[in-house]
Amino acid sequence: MACIATSACSSQVKARQPVSYRFESGRTALLRNGIAYAPKKAPLAVKRAIAAGNRLQGKPYKWGGGHARHNDTGYDCSGTVSYVLREAGLMQGSMPSSGFFSYGKKGEGDWITVYVRNGHVFMTVAGLRLDTGGSGGRSGPRWKPQSRPGAGHVMRHPSGL
Repeated sequence: MACIATSACSSQVKARQPVSYRFESGRTALLRNGIAYAPKKAPLAVKRAIAAGNRLQGKPYKWGGGHARHNDTGYDCSGTVSYVLREAGLMQGSMPSSGFFSYGKKGEGDWITVYVRNGHVFMTVAGLRLDTGGSGGRSGPRWKPQSRPGAGHVMRHPSGL
């Protein structure tokens, strides 16, 4: 179900609080010099997602990037999220941002949450935001510890995570 109009989104779980990062040993990813480190007890899919996100650091924003080619020279928001979820074994192919309105399960995940609104998608993996937009400077896929408003985004997560 595409969530194009506000009324179509009413059955979705919407984010109301800012998406914030605060390091918690054993529970959240550690960010050091732009590289994320997964908690030792994180599920394998989470470790794979963090490794995939690390491979995207430094890539530029490229509209349509990550869709026609899995390993691209740059990535847009949905190409970034698609790449990470694919590499973690949590989806096949790629989808535009609107496709994430029906991805996985409703609501916030324990380890991975996808935040989607019309025209943009980003994710958190072990509490750390991977985003091509928002505060934190430089465009392109980046781990961003800065808070981002969550209002207006629908939350989805992979089953079991």
